[in-house]
Amino acid sequence: MAEASGVERAILIALIILSLALFWVRLRKVVNAIHRSRPTPDFDIRPIGPRVRQFFSEVMGQAKVIRQRPLPGLAHAFVFWGFCAFALYTISHMAGAFGDAFLTTATPFGRFYLLFVAVWAIAVAVAITGLFARRFFVRPVWLGKVSGESGVIAALIFILMITYLAGLPLEPRGGIAARANWWIHTVTLLAFLPLIPQTKHLHLALSPFTVFLRRAGFSRIPPLDGDEDFGLDTGKDVTRIDALQAYTCVECGRCTEHCPAFNTGKVLNPKDIILGLRAYLNEEGAGNEAPLVGKHILEEAAFQCTTCGGCEFQCPVGIQHLPVIIGLRRGLVNTGKWENEYGAKLFLNLERNGNSLGFPASERQKFIEKNGLPYYDGTQEYCFWLGCMGAYDPQGREIVLALARVLRHAGITFGVPRKEKCTGDPARRLGNDLAVSQVAEANIETLREAKVRKMVSICPHCVRTIGTDWREFGGTFPIEHHSELLARLNGGREAGNGQRPKVVFHDPCYLGRYRNIYDEPRAVVARYGEVIEPRRARDRSFCCGAGGGQMFLGEEQGKRVNVERAQQLVATGAEVIGTACPFCQTMFRDALGSAAAGTGGAPPKLLDIAQIAAQQIPQTGDTHVL
Repeated sequence: MAEASGVERAILIALIILSLALFWVRLRKVVNAIHRSRPTPDFDIRPIGPRVRQFFSEVMGQAKVIRQRPLPGLAHAFVFWGFCAFALYTISHMAGAFGDAFLTTATPFGRFYLLFVAVWAIAVAVAITGLFARRFFVRPVWLGKVSGESGVIAALIFILMITYLAGLPLEPRGGIAARANWWIHTVTLLAFLPLIPQTKHLHLALSPFTVFLRRAGFSRIPPLDGDEDFGLDTGKDVTRIDALQAYTCVECGRCTEHCPAFNTGKVLNPKDIILGLRAYLNEEGAGNEAPLVGKHILEEAAFQCTTCGGCEFQCPVGIQHLPVIIGLRRGLVNTGKWENEYGAKLFLNLERNGNSLGFPASERQKFIEKNGLPYYDGTQEYCFWLGCMGAYDPQGREIVLALARVLRHAGITFGVPRKEKCTGDPARRLGNDLAVSQVAEANIETLREAKVRKMVSICPHCVRTIGTDWREFGGTFPIEHHSELLARLNGGREAGNGQRPKVVFHDPCYLGRYRNIYDEPRAVVARYGEVIEPRRARDRSFCCGAGGGQMFLGEEQGKRVNVERAQQLVATGAEVIGTACPFCQTMFRDALGSAAAGTGGAPPKLLDIAQIAAQQIPQTGDTHVL
C-alpha cells in the first residue's frame, strides 16, 4: 500500500495500541499467576546444551508434533513455519503505512522474499483448511468438544493468507482495492493478537519457554522441599513450572489418545488434569490454600493413572503430566486424606514385611537356598536384584531362575543381596514418601555394606527406582535391565531347533518410554523366533495396567487395562507373547484367558525374554556365550 494518510496513520496507531493493550491485559494475569506460584524446588537449568538442542528440535523443528501425528502434525508445523516466514514481512507491512516498507518488488531481495512468503501462504492456507475440517467434521474424540474459538482462529489465519496472496498483484497497481485489501489484512492481524492469550492458542507465546524450562528427565518426580512440603495439596504448593505448563496446554488431546485409563472407560483424562489445574489458578489464584483436588480435579481420576508416561511422551508443548499427577497423590496421601483399603494394605505390607506382596522375608530366603542362588559377597560381577515379584511371585521366580541359568551358561558371576526390601516403586507412584524413604534408605545401607559395584534386575520398575529415584536418598548404584545384558550376550549366534515361532513383544512402559530400551529385548527374541509387532508398539505401546500402584488397588472401573492390551497382542496371531517385566507377565497371565476366548483357539504362550534365552541353551551343560 502507498504511504497512508494522516488519518489512516492515526487509526492504525490507535488499533496497534488497542491490540497490544488487550493482549497484555490477559497475558499479564497469566504471567502474574506463574510468578506468584512458588519457586520450583531442585530446578537447575544446567546443562544448557541439551535444552538448546531440545528447543530447536521440538519448537523450531516441530519434531515431536510431526513424529507422533504425521499428517495433522505436518499441517500444524506448516502453520508455525509459515508464521515464522511471515515475521519479517509483517514488520515491513506495518512500516509501509509510514513510508518505510523494506520488502518491495523494487529490490531483488524483496522480490525473492515476497515470492518465498507467497509459497508459505499457500501452504498455510491449505494446512489450516485441513485442520479446520479435522476439528469440525472428522472430530476425533480425544480433541474434546468442538470449540468456536478454534473456528475463529482458523478463519483469521486463512484470511491473513488470502489477503497476502491477493495483495501481490493488487498493491503494485494501487487503488481502492489494494487499500481495502491492506486494511483487511492489517485489522485481521491486529484482531488475532489479543485472541492469543484469551484462548488455547496461548501456547504460541508460552510453549517455547515450557519446552526449554521443563524438568530434566522423563517423568521425573521432584523431591519434596523440606518438612512442610507434602506434595500438591493446595494452591500454595503449585510451582512455577506446574503453572507454566498448565497455561501452555493446547488441548490437542494427544495425551488423551494414548492414556490407557481413558481408553478403557476410566474417569481419568490427563488433559483434564492439566486443564483442571489451569482452571484452579484462574479461579482461586496461585498461593491460595483451597484444596487442589475437588472442584476442578477429581481424586478418583488422580488415582487411576498407571504412570505409563504415554501422556508426557506425546505432549508437543513440553507438559509433564506425571509429576503433577503424582504430586496430587502425594498431597492426598502424605496429609492422610486418601482412604483406600487396598492402598492401606500395600503400605502396611511395606512397613511390616518390606515387600509389596506381604510375604515374610523368610520365604525369599527359602527360595534362594532351595535353588542354590549365591549371595553377593563383593567378588561377583553382578549383584542380581530380585525385586518383590522375582523373590515371592511364582512366575517371577521362574524368570529369575531362567536368567540365572543364562548367566551361569555365559560364565557371568552374580550373587543376590542377603537382605532386600521393596525398592519403594509402588509407594513412590502412589505418593507415600515416608514409605519410600524407609525402604530406600534400608536398601541403600545394605548395598553399601556389600560394596555393590554393578546391578542387574528383571524388573524395569526396580531399575527405574534404584537408578533414578534412589538418588534423592543418596543411592548411586549402576543398574541395568536384564534385556540389556542378554542382548550383549546373544552375540549373533542363532540357537534353537530350527523352529521359529511368531513372537509378539510387548514393550513395558518402564523399559521403553522411561529407559528408551526397544531394540535389545527384540534382539533376544529374534534369536528364538520371528518378531512381529502389535498395533501399539515401541514408544506408542499400550500399558499392561500394573504401573502406578494399580496392580495393588483392586478392581478397575470400566474395562480392565490388561484385558485390552492382551486382546491387542492376541490379535496379532502370534504363538508367543514376549515380555520383559514380571508385572506385565502377571497382568497378561490373568487376562489371556478372556482375551483369547473370542478367537476360538488356545491363548498364546507367555514367556519372559530370560525364559526365551534359557530355552536356547543346549542341555549338554557347555558354557559359552549365547
